[in-house]
Parts: sequence; C-alpha cells; structure tokens
Amino acid sequence: MNKKKILNDPVYGFITIYNDLIYDIIEHPYFQRLRRIKQLGLTELVYPGAHHTRFHHAIGAMHLMQRTLDNLRAKGVMIFETEYEAALIAILLHDIGHGPFSHTLEFSLFKGVNHEQISLWLFDKLNKEFNGRLELAKQVFTGTYQRKFLHQLVSSQLDVDRLDYLKRDSFFTGVHEGTIGADRIIQMLNVYEGQLVVEEKGIYSIENFLNARRLMYWQVYLHKTSVAAETMLLALLKRAKKLTQKGKNIPATPALNIFLERDITREDFFEDQDLLEIFTRLDDTDIWGSIKQWLFHEDDILSQLSNDLLSRRLNKIILSSDKPDKALIADITAKLEKAGVAKKDLKYYLQTGTISNAAYIVQNQSINILMKDDSIMDVAKASDLPNIKAISKIVTKHYISYPKHLI
Repeated sequence: MNKKKILNDPVYGFITIYNDLIYDIIEHPYFQRLRRIKQLGLTELVYPGAHHTRFHHAIGAMHLMQRTLDNLRAKGVMIFETEYEAALIAILLHDIGHGPFSHTLEFSLFKGVNHEQISLWLFDKLNKEFNGRLELAKQVFTGTYQRKFLHQLVSSQLDVDRLDYLKRDSFFTGVHEGTIGADRIIQMLNVYEGQLVVEEKGIYSIENFLNARRLMYWQVYLHKTSVAAETMLLALLKRAKKLTQKGKNIPATPALNIFLERDITREDFFEDQDLLEIFTRLDDTDIWGSIKQWLFHEDDILSQLSNDLLSRRLNKIILSSDKPDKALIADITAKLEKAGVAKKDLKYYLQTGTISNAAYIVQNQSINILMKDDSIMDVAKASDLPNIKAISKIVTKHYISYPKHLI
C-alpha cells in the first residue's frame, strides 16, 4: 500500500506525510478522534468560520516542524534521521490527549489531570502498540532527550505548535490581527549551544508574533461571548453529573455516561486501566448528542440550559479589571430568585471567575536572541521596543456571567 499521501491544507497547501510510520499513526483511531474535536471549542458561536479541528492543527504543526528541521539542517545543524522522525511524531501527538471542546472541559470531566498528562499516557499506549518505535519521540515530547532544542520546537514560548495555531486560528476566524510571519520566523531560527535561538535580524518578527498572540487571546481565545458560552456548558455538565449521581435517568452516550456517574481523579486512571480507553471514545459529538436529548428532560434546569446553549441564547457577561462588585452580584441574585431560581440552584445560572492573558512569561522559558557578537539575550531585553516589555505582564480580568433573559 502506498503510504506517501499528500494532504491539501487550506493554510499551507500540500502537506506530504513523511514516512510509513507517521502515516500509520495518523490512521490510528486515537489520532482520527481529533477530527471530531474543535480546535477552538465554542468559539464558532462568535466566529462562524472556526470549525477547524485538532486534527487540522496537528497536521499543520507537523508540517511546520518539517520545514523548521529542514531549515536548521541547511544552516549546518546536525539532525539525525531518527531525531527528525521523532520530532515530527512528538509534535503530531502533542494534542492527542485533548478531550471534547479542547480546553473548555479540561478539568470538568475529571479532576487533577490535564491534557498533557493524558497525551503522555496515550504516547505510552501507542509506543507499546508500535513496538517501541515511539520511544525517542516520547523523550523529545517530555524534554528528557539530551538535545533540548528538539523539545523546545515542540513546547516552548516559540514552538511550532504556537506558530501553527496562531496562523490557523487567525485564518479560520478571520481575525487578521493574529496574522504572523511564520515563514520568516522559521528562517530566523537556529541552534546555539544546544538551545533554540532566534537570530538578531528576526527580532521584529518575534515582536509581531508576541503581539499577535496577545491580540488573539483577547479577540478570540478569551472573547467574552466565548467565555459566556463556556460557563453555560460547564454549568450544564455540572447539573447532568449531579442528577446522574443522584440516580436520575440522564441519557448520554456510553463514554460520557461513565464520566457523569463518577467523580474521576488522577488516581482512578491508575486503578482502572479501562478509563483511558473510554476517554479515547469521547469527542464533541458525545456532548452535543447528549445535550440534544436533555432538551426534553423533566429536570427544568437541565432542559433550560440545554435549550439556551443550542439556541445560542447566551449569558450576559461583565468583564472588569477589579473583583466583582458585591452589590452587583447581590442585585443579580435577587433578580434571579425573583424570576423563580431557587437559592440552591443559583450556581447553575450565576458564575464568577477570572481570565488571564500572558503573551510572554519571562520566568517560564525565555525566547533567546542570538546577537551578532554571539551573545545570548532575552527578547524582552534585546528589543528596543517597549511593546515586548508590556506584553510580558500578565493581565487578569474578572467576570460575572448570568442569563439576562431570565431577569
């Protein structure tokens, strides 16, 4: 069978699958599941074009990784064929552990487990299935491989993951402020003393990259309407879970039902080996299919929240740099109770919380600029533009979310 397939990607054009092993990984059910998980969760309720999936993103990131490695080789960086393949597999599988709606439900279906941990567990399962051929890729993915720049290309503040999702999300949402010069950045990457660096002449491209990321967070990832929809979905699943655990008949897909019946923790994944396999059967369609059944449920809260979300009758959301005003919350609470919401059920209708935007966190892992005198400098210090220093500050906003149509 010919496994040298070519995919036609709307962002990059033709993408060639590198070898047979990578083809087989892409064809695996674990990876094919990513076709049924939206990259941006509920953002399509704000930007109608945002229907792209984790599958699109993973393939695109693999393509950018291949171009980056080819560029580094052209600059004289020795990259063995085994390392080349491992880096492609590592970035291809970096999001394999995402659940339905990507980040939206990350800590609601179970507790204490993020998608990175599940990705690692699935890496182990796939490695076993492929007779240990993914071992080096796992080391690159986890950062335990001795050549650190390979891991930095997978996960850092300037990795091919971010290069693809900014370019792709900007394309599908139509938010042109998120446009980045990915080609230019890739050309400016190099390796110095085993670490990933950016050549000095690429510093303005990095500034544009960081600024685009900041704008995409406020305009897309943390758009207030998306946040409102997410609070509604979380409240809906919280209600479904409570009713299920009280013995009520809550129709759901078999996979989703398992996670509604139990308060699953990290330890449960170790004690029950079937849980991970059940998780791989979960995707966006489980949630939407179940919500469509809840429309007609006898529980008024479950039915109403389902109807509101499916009809796009979304909560009003108030954003502020300050903590929510207690008088305002009291006023909303009184109006909801007057509308017939019982005090014990307020948590399904009124939510408060915070959202944060950190385009560049220096303390975590810096973006290093290779200066012309061969010195290394953090981009925030190397740039003569104050914009990068401003981007380095974490901005936190508080929100209040509630159904305005009820009051």
